[in-house]
Amino acid sequence: MGVITVKDLRKDFIAAKRKGFLKREYLKIEAVRGISFEVEEGEILAFIGPNGAGKSTTIKMLTGILNPTSGYARVLGLDPQRDRKKLTYKIGTVFGQKSQLWFHLPPKDTFELLGSIYGMEDKELKKRVDYLCEILEIKDLLDIPVRKMSLGQRIKCEIAASILHKPKVIFLDEPTIGLDVVAKKNLRSLIKRINQEENTTIFLTSHDIGDIEKLCKRMIIINLGQIIMDDNMKRLKYNYDNKKIISLRYAEDIDFNLEDVKILSKTNNAVKLEVDMEDRDIDDILLKLFKLGKVEDISISSRPLEDIIAEIYSIRGEV
Repeated sequence: MGVITVKDLRKDFIAAKRKGFLKREYLKIEAVRGISFEVEEGEILAFIGPNGAGKSTTIKMLTGILNPTSGYARVLGLDPQRDRKKLTYKIGTVFGQKSQLWFHLPPKDTFELLGSIYGMEDKELKKRVDYLCEILEIKDLLDIPVRKMSLGQRIKCEIAASILHKPKVIFLDEPTIGLDVVAKKNLRSLIKRINQEENTTIFLTSHDIGDIEKLCKRMIIINLGQIIMDDNMKRLKYNYDNKKIISLRYAEDIDFNLEDVKILSKTNNAVKLEVDMEDRDIDDILLKLFKLGKVEDISISSRPLEDIIAEIYSIRGEV
C-alpha cells in the first residue's frame, strides 16, 4: 500500500439555481467522479488539470477538509476524515492563494505557536527553525511582519510553516502562483532538496509547466472530475512527442516553397516549422531545407510540454 491510496473517490456538490421569482432548482455537480491512484513514499507527483477539473477538491478530501460522497482514501494509513486530527501531525499543506501565517505578526511568532500545537520542545523547535532558515534562506525574515513581505518571501515562510513538524507528506496547491522567474527557480530547488534530504512525499498541483518538468517524474492528468492519464513523464513525452520544431537561419534571402509542413513563422532568411514524425521523414525534410540555401544556424527541438498537455486535454478530455 502506498503513502496515499485512493479508490473510486467521489465528491458531489448541490448547487441552487433560481427558477422564477421564488422557486429554486437544485443541481448536482460531480466535482470528482470515481478516481483511483496510489502515491509511493518519497515520490513527487504532479496532479494537474484545467480549472474546475477537481484538483483542489481532491486535495481537500485527502487532507480531511472535505468529506467525500463515496469511495476510499487513506493517507499514511489514516482515514483523512475520521483521523483528521492525527493526520494533521503527519502532513503539511501549502495553498498558493491562502496563508497559514499570522498576517500582522512576524513568522517567528507563527513558528512558536505551531511548535506548541505540534508539541515540539523549545530545543527541538529552535533546531528545526535554524535548519529551515538555512535551506530556505529566511533568517532575515523571521522578525518582519508578514504583511510587509513580498509574495516570494511569504511563500518561503509558508513552506517553512508547513514542514516545521517534519511531515511525511506535503500537499502543494499552486505554490509558485504569482512568483517571478527567480523566485520560482529557487522554490523548486527547495522543494527538491526537502524531498531528497527528508524523503518527503510531495503531492503537487500547478498550472506552471516549469514546476512539473523540473520536479516530477510522474504526472496524473484529471479533467471533468476523472483521471484521463496517469503516466511516467518520460513515457508520456515518448508517446505524445511525435512532432519536432525545426528552426533555420540562412546566409541570404530564400524562396521558401516546401510543401506539406506546418510553418510556424517565417522571414526573408529564416523559417520555423513543425514536422509530424508519423507522416514525414525528418532526414528528407532536412535535405530539402539544406538545398534551399546556405544554412548559418539550425536547431531541432521537441514541442513544449505545455503543448503536449493541451493536446491530451483536447483528445482525451471529454470523459
